[in-house]
Amino acid sequence: MTTPHQKSTKLWAVIPAAGSGRRFSATDLKQYQIINDKTVLEHSIERLNVLPLDGYVIAIAADDHVAKTLAFEKKEKSHFCQGGAERVHSVLNALNYLSTIGADEDWVLVHDAARPCVSSDCLNQLLDQAVQQQHSAILAIPVRDTLKRVEHTTRISATVSREQLWQAQTPQIAQLGILRKALQQALQDQIPITDEASALEHIQVPVHVVMGRADNIKITYPSDLDLAQLILKAQL
Repeated sequence: MTTPHQKSTKLWAVIPAAGSGRRFSATDLKQYQIINDKTVLEHSIERLNVLPLDGYVIAIAADDHVAKTLAFEKKEKSHFCQGGAERVHSVLNALNYLSTIGADEDWVLVHDAARPCVSSDCLNQLLDQAVQQQHSAILAIPVRDTLKRVEHTTRISATVSREQLWQAQTPQIAQLGILRKALQQALQDQIPITDEASALEHIQVPVHVVMGRADNIKITYPSDLDLAQLILKAQL
């Protein structure tokens, strides 16, 4: 596999972990739920560490007293920064932090704190394509289910064609300077930013999809914890 080190650049990861996760619980943070004796966040970071990271930055809330006490894998590579009001602000804060220790040409993976099942094969394919082709990329899978548009009530107003539609996942990878510029510009233009790719698209930076896997789930609801536990067991 081609690595960033062969091009004299570094590889970093950013994990935004400052969100409240209101769909999961009004009080419990999903990234600190336990699966197989580890928090969801520890699982997510453990997966990223199969890559040759130079370091990873976790963006946490100002009142978070848990993250820094966890036994992260390769903890010597861990960095922390304060998160923001929304995911985009947390990611931008982490990129600003990385700008003090890295270079604009470095590659940055942004990964959901609550996505603990991403496979090493997918991670390697994502990094390999980004570095070899020198373009931003995301893991994604084609939409498989029939999509319905429902407006205001529970009544269906239309069936949406799923042709050419892909479901975005993380990690999403881009070069540090480009991604930082994209987020800053999108915020300035008040563009809704649902993921890093949407900001890159806004400034017309090409973003390619790399085939992911359906088991790379994001924990959103309490029932997802049971599913994640089954997936992690099956992957072993």
